[in-house]
Amino acid sequence: MWNSSIGGSNFGLDFKYILGDDNINYGVQIQTLQTEFNTFNDQGIGIGQTENTTEAGLYVKYKKQWDKIIIEPGLRFQYYSAVSGGRLEPRLGVKVKPSEVFRIKAAAGLYSQNIISGNSDRDVVNLFYGFLTAPDEIQDEFVNKDGDLVEVKNALQKASHLMLGFEFDITEKLNLNIEGYVKNFNQLTSINRNKIFEDTPDNQDQPDYLRQDFLIETGLARGADLVLKYSEKSTYLYFVYSLGKVTRWDGLQEYSTIFDRRHNINFVATQNLGKKKTWEASLRWNYGSGFPFTQTRGYIEEPSTDGGVAGDYYTLNGDYGILYSDLNGGRLSDYHRLDIGIKKTIDLENLKIEITGGATNVYSRDNVFYLNRLTNERVDQLPFLPSLGFDLLF
Repeated sequence: MWNSSIGGSNFGLDFKYILGDDNINYGVQIQTLQTEFNTFNDQGIGIGQTENTTEAGLYVKYKKQWDKIIIEPGLRFQYYSAVSGGRLEPRLGVKVKPSEVFRIKAAAGLYSQNIISGNSDRDVVNLFYGFLTAPDEIQDEFVNKDGDLVEVKNALQKASHLMLGFEFDITEKLNLNIEGYVKNFNQLTSINRNKIFEDTPDNQDQPDYLRQDFLIETGLARGADLVLKYSEKSTYLYFVYSLGKVTRWDGLQEYSTIFDRRHNINFVATQNLGKKKTWEASLRWNYGSGFPFTQTRGYIEEPSTDGGVAGDYYTLNGDYGILYSDLNGGRLSDYHRLDIGIKKTIDLENLKIEITGGATNVYSRDNVFYLNRLTNERVDQLPFLPSLGFDLLF
């Protein structure tokens, strides 16, 4: 049984001081979080956490503008009660306009996060996403990808980001935007999929990766986005192509994350019709290459432990066991879908009526939603689904 809950409160004050063409933004943000998380890893061992934490942040950002250059340096101090410590995070944004139709932009900064997403890399398709905060008990040392031993001070997640791109106005109505990015995750916290021992005094001679609930990892995300937009009075076209790769290192192996999608395409089109442009037709097509998943190598019968050390495992029926292949070594099938819609707007004196019709998954593509690893039963997402709606706006 898996369960997760999250609650909290936020308080913030933001200020802006204008200095001619320049300005200074500064403020304070305070957040309280209450999280509860319970799950089981692949060995059937329970992992859970209940935590109440407080975060406080102070930030300042200065925007300086010259004729063709805009610079936005900033600094943020973030305090986390969960790790009893703070972190200074400098950030910088730059935009250069060599001409009226061409712009170059870059950004870099240090970032941190206390919230951790908890899910299983062994599920073919993830239907459960839990949330928890940085755990108190974590390993003291971590072996990075280069084989060096690194001291772990706390479980706070840390990253450094770098982005570089440009915008080009091909015409007054057509705009091209290309951005490339690298995100180096210096420290990540994840659920320990390798745990087979309880973290008790009797098992202290076992290595951390076999008994800790959570482990430290590092990660690297890199990619590029290409966005092409066409906009005029009655027509809007939007096309985006994303290329990405996300990997992690857990101290023993490098693997692709469950959200590592290599290719992603979105195309959106909207057209206003009629003399008074009261009709609007739209379509959206999305394509995504397959997500990684851990393949099943085979099935085995595992000895039953119902009777404990006194149980007769010779006569007891065994449990159903799974032999897994390499972590996230396989890829699901590609995803793609076409949605269409049409909307009619009727303006009355004190009332506006919107009548909307449409269809989801027009060509009824079989996109996987869930796959039962034990029975190999596959459940697909929505097939062709028409819809009709009415909105009354007073």
